[in-house]
Amino acid sequence: MALQKILRLDNASLIYPASQSKKYASLFRMSVTLSGPVETPLLQQALEAVVDRIPTFHYTLAGDAFWWRLRYLDRTPRVLPLQPLHAFSLAGNGGFLFRVSADGARIVLDVFHVLTDGNGGMTFLLTLAAEYLRLRHGVVPAYGGRILDPSARPCASELADAFDAFGGKRGTLEQNDPAYHIRGRILPHRVLTDLRVRIPARRVSEVAKARGCTVTELLAAAMVAALQVVHAADRHRKRSVLKVNVPVDLRRIFGGSTLRNFSSYVVLGVDVRNGYLDFDRILEVVRAQKQLYTMPSQLEPKVAKNVELEDNFAISCIPRVLKKPLIDVINKLKGDRYCSHTLSNLGRIDLPEALRPHVRDIDFVLGRQRGNSGASACVGYGDALVLHMSRRIAERAFEDAFLEQLACIGVPVAAEEGNL
Repeated sequence: MALQKILRLDNASLIYPASQSKKYASLFRMSVTLSGPVETPLLQQALEAVVDRIPTFHYTLAGDAFWWRLRYLDRTPRVLPLQPLHAFSLAGNGGFLFRVSADGARIVLDVFHVLTDGNGGMTFLLTLAAEYLRLRHGVVPAYGGRILDPSARPCASELADAFDAFGGKRGTLEQNDPAYHIRGRILPHRVLTDLRVRIPARRVSEVAKARGCTVTELLAAAMVAALQVVHAADRHRKRSVLKVNVPVDLRRIFGGSTLRNFSSYVVLGVDVRNGYLDFDRILEVVRAQKQLYTMPSQLEPKVAKNVELEDNFAISCIPRVLKKPLIDVINKLKGDRYCSHTLSNLGRIDLPEALRPHVRDIDFVLGRQRGNSGASACVGYGDALVLHMSRRIAERAFEDAFLEQLACIGVPVAAEEGNL
């Protein structure tokens, strides 16, 4: 397959270069912890094979007079020392929109969201880990799903902009009320505090099943309940809407195998202007909202409207130097303003049997938020669901209230705090 030198950004990624600054970029981190120390030369060899198999990771961010673009980089990425999870210089990163690090027994992947979403990032990371284990231990996994065969040729569908399918469709803008934001002492821009919460996978699944909901709905409801605790203690609160933003993988709903961004979101929660709700009532509301908002008939108009705005001739004619502040302002007004927190759940990872003895843990964490105090991300592997609650404020009242709510519904957890 002949690679294009220039690719148009997918619709979901347009906001990321507009909001990027020296102090902020939309980043996420994924890692695989192996059973022994990572050998950097072998990881470098694996990286070279995988970046050719998933060539979207060969692109950098560029721009013309009117839009940002992805431009192919004809060079080899290097395994770098682990760095804190904050905005990185593209020039200092060789122009690449991701970085791979070896940290003891961990293979760490940091990704600028303009490149891909969680599904694409996890596919790259697991393929990289599998190739490393093949080189290190001679382990040959059964390829498929999120583990690709590095010796195979890339597919055109993996590089496709899946949002093109919504072109020409009429859409409608979503209507939301501004949400309450957690207050606290803002930490320096290079500091991101992380609470790693280990949840027994079987137990949380049992509790969710007994309550007739999914694990994501259960966790989102517990977060809304925790927001009520923080809201009640905030003497300066002005807003009564408590909402959790939940990203949605559109591949599961509309199909497609792109390894670029193809996701949307739903906003779940309650308005407490008439009083606080008990957990059962919150869960009932969250469950109903998620089931409704993730219906194709509900998601399609929202996605189509964003594509419609991008394709608008008048907007296309605005010079990029003016688009950046314009899109940035729109993002501030329409983005985090309507949610109190984010919960991204990549679901359960089932590795091929040959890899399981070599992989101890899989982690997923979201980088520093610009408008909200923090965000949460989780992934399940083995007997645990690992949830990372990253935050840019010193106080952890929300996180503590969330852990207490899980304990109240019979879900025991182990939590450990550190910095990213």
